[in-house]
Amino acid sequence: MVKNRFVSLPFSEVALMLLDIIAVVPRSGFQLDLEFENGERRRFDMRPLLAMKPWNRIASPAVFERVRVDYGTVVWPSDIDVAPETLYDDSVPLV
Repeated sequence: MVKNRFVSLPFSEVALMLLDIIAVVPRSGFQLDLEFENGERRRFDMRPLLAMKPWNRIASPAVFERVRVDYGTVVWPSDIDVAPETLYDDSVPLV
């Protein structure tokens, strides 16, 4: 007899919801100020991603500043993006 093992992971209510981004403002130091559809404003640090593909292509300030919102997440030229759940989970609230 084979038994299935299930692991239950703790999730917050916010983690279960997919929150769209409705506004983005690029800041110095490769930071993004984000506004989510639930009204939360958060800051995301892009620096850890910029050493990896494909984000290394937006590692210059001139390209980084061309960020825009599209389909509920942030997007740069050449369709480089970051998943909205990553942006939420790895960002800090703006006070």
